[in-house]
Amino acid sequence: MMRLAVVGNPANRRVKLFTAAAGRAGFKEPDVYAWRDVLTGGPVPGPGATVRIDSPGEDAEVERLLRGAGETALPGEIVGGADAYDGLEKILDRIAAGGGRLLNPPADVLVMNDKRRCHARLADAGIPVPAALPPVGDYAGLRAAMRAAGWQRVFVKPAHGSSASGVLALAVARSRIMAMTSVEIGDDGRLYNNLRVRRYEGERQIAEIVDRLGPDGLHVERWFPKAGLGDRALDLRVVVIAGEPRHVVVRTSRTPLTNLHLGNARGDVATVRAAAGEKAWEAAMRTCSDVARCFPRSLHVGVDLMFRAGWRAHAVAEVNAFGDLLTGIDTYGDEIAALADGRYDACAR
Repeated sequence: MMRLAVVGNPANRRVKLFTAAAGRAGFKEPDVYAWRDVLTGGPVPGPGATVRIDSPGEDAEVERLLRGAGETALPGEIVGGADAYDGLEKILDRIAAGGGRLLNPPADVLVMNDKRRCHARLADAGIPVPAALPPVGDYAGLRAAMRAAGWQRVFVKPAHGSSASGVLALAVARSRIMAMTSVEIGDDGRLYNNLRVRRYEGERQIAEIVDRLGPDGLHVERWFPKAGLGDRALDLRVVVIAGEPRHVVVRTSRTPLTNLHLGNARGDVATVRAAAGEKAWEAAMRTCSDVARCFPRSLHVGVDLMFRAGWRAHAVAEVNAFGDLLTGIDTYGDEIAALADGRYDACAR
């Protein structure tokens, strides 16, 4: 029988759920290689192992090791994204060199963890995505690029961020400017993640945030007006397994940021599907399958998909290499089943 292994944080819920799903399917308990050990020279899975690479996030020590000699971060601080990305690339190369069969190959993980590269890959494949500005590195460059494009509303995203960390929904109207974000400016001038979305209306503060984030890389997209129900905007997290959309979670919010950990609420899938209409829904799911075909060797991808207000169009906001944790939904059982019945092998050819 297939020998499974996981590179992840042993205490992480993702690792525990994947291990439990493997046991229910009759597999031997996967060998777990802790990120901390792998990053400090410990062993990696060898030939014959089928390897799941799990998220290195949610562990401050692992994130410090990924950054290496980069800037030291305080708890909750948003800093060092480019250094952590470089560290991830190096350690994924080392894991791949161990000879195991990786279920989400390093090349795919790295593209999905760089919003600029991922957006370009999707656009080249004809996937509907919001228009993006040329690269900008600071607030002055951002405003100049917005004026050149004639855009008044954008999403400013750290190139290597996740979970809405550092994201700003920015709107400009004549002399007024407003940003909504979970970023908190500390008394020390550093930027911190906060679970409360806040509104900034002072240009000095907004410029301070963008200038602080800029050196790690920014990706700026035109604001896509999301469909909503009632007073809540919404988008979808669609987990595609072996090329097929298998699970959908609706995320609803009264702010432009829909991530559930920010205090937002799940919506009802059937209600959203009925509002969109069957034709629009099926088109959106086909797009999610098309996204997976951009990463054909990956067992799973998490697609963040937005319907436009009026339900007549949709676009992909992001693709997540580690986006398969959906509370209350057995995504891992489906992933194990795709390995056991050969669907993953057929998809990856």
